[in-house]
Amino acid sequence: MVPTPPEVRQALEAGLLARLHHPDPSYQDLLQNYPRRGGKMLRGLLTVYAALAHGAPWEGALWAGIALELFQNWVLIHDDIEDGSEERRGAPALHRLHPMPLALNAGDALHGEMWGLLVQGLREGRLSPRVLEEFHQVVRRTAYGQHLDLLWTLSGRLDLTPEDYVRMVAHKAAYYTAVAPLRLGALLAGQEPPPAYEEGGVRLGVAFQIVDDVLNLEGGEGYGKEPAGDLYEGKRTLILIRFLQTSSPEERRRAEALLSLPREAKPEGEVRWLWERLLASGAVAWAKAEAGKLWAQGQEALWPQLAALPCQEAVERLKGLLHALVERRA
Repeated sequence: MVPTPPEVRQALEAGLLARLHHPDPSYQDLLQNYPRRGGKMLRGLLTVYAALAHGAPWEGALWAGIALELFQNWVLIHDDIEDGSEERRGAPALHRLHPMPLALNAGDALHGEMWGLLVQGLREGRLSPRVLEEFHQVVRRTAYGQHLDLLWTLSGRLDLTPEDYVRMVAHKAAYYTAVAPLRLGALLAGQEPPPAYEEGGVRLGVAFQIVDDVLNLEGGEGYGKEPAGDLYEGKRTLILIRFLQTSSPEERRRAEALLSLPREAKPEGEVRWLWERLLASGAVAWAKAEAGKLWAQGQEALWPQLAALPCQEAVERLKGLLHALVERRA
């Protein structure tokens, strides 16, 4: 009997918080802050169900899922600091609640706990060396994608193409969101991941990020991050790239002038203008259509592979979660 998503989520949360238990309550509060905010734990869930679908044991599946959730949370802490974000999961970002060095150190601590959990799993026979190698790929791919994202903003680059965006997101978000859980599922069962897992997973992961960019503009009250925060932070989203490519020279100059300013100097009225123009120009609708195409391509690559796996009950759970990546609502 395959456990339900609420059961798996509960097990992931319990394991995550247990790993972050500490006798110093103030330190523990920092470590457990983001995990306690009620994230969807999609990446941990994907890892568990991918492993069960391949016939891997529950213990190893859960262990790897907890490790990927540790990765997710420490990356979010660092990402919020690097971007100067205001909110995360409906509350102030950790570095807005505490001095930035304390938040940064908490992210470092979660990173260390991720590797500690993986080494323990290897020592106890729950995990193989290949699983640890995959986590190394997750870290190095995500770091390079974050490098590109930050570099474009810090250097003021605005001559980017949709292909540039896809390359950045394939590293920064798509690999650890969709590719790694699928590959870990096979590795946890002692199998070699097929190339389709990366081919299809990247497409689903890029679609996921495009939808996330859309929600930043359309998410409404239920959105867990700062509305239009991408504009304040100067993020080079696919939506913005499309708008700059198709707008009039006057609008492009106005948008570029706004984007050249640091966050604290951006006039609220000008941010509102660009926000409204992105929605009205068709750039958001175009990006949604691109996400839909990538979703269809990802399915085409992945579904035949998943149909051959031994536990089809887990496969159905897995497919539902992959669908949730792209069909999210605020």
